Amino acid sequence: MHPRMMGWSHSHHGCSPSIGCCMPSGYGPGVRHYSGGEHGGGEFGGGAFGVRRPLRFLAYRLQLDEEQVAALAVILNELKTERAQAAVDDRRTLTAFADAIAGETFDEAKSTEAATQRVKSAERLQATVARALGRIHALLGAEQRARIAYLIRTGALML
Repeated sequence: MHPRMMGWSHSHHGCSPSIGCCMPSGYGPGVRHYSGGEHGGGEFGGGAFGVRRPLRFLAYRLQLDEEQVAALAVILNELKTERAQAAVDDRRTLTAFADAIAGETFDEAKSTEAATQRVKSAERLQATVARALGRIHALLGAEQRARIAYLIRTGALML
């Protein structure tokens, strides 16, 4: 965000510039705004989940105790790792698609294999997210589950 827009952002989101903003544009309520050096999906580490900032955000919004924070950190770290692996797999499949079309003749076998790998990667990521949600459900109390469901529905927390 441009420095001249900071005051506008703070005033429109009900934040005080002296204590920081609790609602940067694009990431929903409760996420602190960090200016400088971050691009694109900064607050969530480039994807939906990073580890440190989403952990702080969820710990605050869900009023987690220390044990819950520690367990949630492990879950978020596993999600971050799987998302990073999915990004690597995506780059590999794009390279394979490019190689399949770059030759004198189209290499259908290479293209099919790349497509198959892309599907497998997406399925692994989906399974990891589903397992993580199950573990998060078991970790939280009823009121906390209602709060996290609200965050997911409103887009403040993206999966």
